Amino acid sequence: MTTILVTGGTGTLGRLVTERLRADGHEVRVLSRHTQPYAVDLRKGGAGLDAAVEGVDTIVHCATTQTGGDEKAARNLVEAARRAGVGHLVYISIVGVDEVPLGYYKTKLAVEKLIEESGVGWTVLRATQFHDLPVMIFRALAKLPVLLLPAGVQDQPIEVAEVAERLAELAAQPPAGRVQDMGGPEIRTFDSLARAWLRSTGRRRPILNVPLFGRTYRAFRQGGHLAPEQATGKGTFEEYLQRG
Repeated sequence: MTTILVTGGTGTLGRLVTERLRADGHEVRVLSRHTQPYAVDLRKGGAGLDAAVEGVDTIVHCATTQTGGDEKAARNLVEAARRAGVGHLVYISIVGVDEVPLGYYKTKLAVEKLIEESGVGWTVLRATQFHDLPVMIFRALAKLPVLLLPAGVQDQPIEVAEVAERLAELAAQPPAGRVQDMGGPEIRTFDSLARAWLRSTGRRRPILNVPLFGRTYRAFRQGGHLAPEQATGKGTFEEYLQRG
């Protein structure tokens, strides 16, 4: 068994990756900003990061933030991995980062390129968005008396535990480069997902599909974030909602 470092190891995805790797018998280190003994802010790096990667065979990079700094964090991680002689860096990205000109997607694509050019053996898995993302969006939108949705947009949500299982498998294998994308089992309209969520929560809201403008909206309408040929996920959105 190998020694594996999981960045963002206390997050939604990282926690499940950590559990799966430990169940498979690997020695796993968890790196996050507030968890000892590897409490490290990747955006700052430093001696704590070097200590975390020392003696590590593989890094699974799950840490991310919507507030910026992912490129700096990845650069620090790559440099530390090179110094420590890490043999394999596994990164979770998002389907469509090269198609949809959303700021966060552009950052994920930039991190992909940093890892590909790092000189460290690498694997990149792109997955569609997790089930909890549309739920978070609907909760925010439901604060209004009418649920306003972007017209003509579809989504392909996937069960996070399935992505965690795939990442754990990849971490135990040699570097594979860009592997096949991983998509949820169904491509659904935002409207149908919203109606399912409303039913599951007992809320009543009229739904209004609103056409938007701009390159990002157009890319979403064209399905740049979908993976219809890689609908390998099993868990459906309704099953996720039933679990609460």
